[in-house]
Amino acid sequence: MIFITAKFHVLPEHADAWPDITREFTQATRAEPGCLWFDWSRSVEDPTVYVLVEAFRDDEAGEAHVTSDHFTKARSTLPPHLVRTPEIVNVTVPQEGWSLLGEMAVPARD
Repeated sequence: MIFITAKFHVLPEHADAWPDITREFTQATRAEPGCLWFDWSRSVEDPTVYVLVEAFRDDEAGEAHVTSDHFTKARSTLPPHLVRTPEIVNVTVPQEGWSLLGEMAVPARD
């Protein structure tokens, strides 16, 4: 699985609208057959910072994503709303989805 986290510093005047600005791109990416998840979070410390956590099944799915029409469109439509180039962590991990966080195991509930 390809696991990606990207940090987007959004211009203050566009920060509240960022979910709407990215909606079409987000929906199209989530519809890709190889997309496992594609989720945005907003920083509680800095409301102009959004973090994208995404995962793709394999290299082929990742390649399909970055060559898709919606990714190509996002490359031109999203940067005007940003302060700077997004930062990214991109790794391949040997699993197919989420693992449980054993250190915070929740006991069975009745």
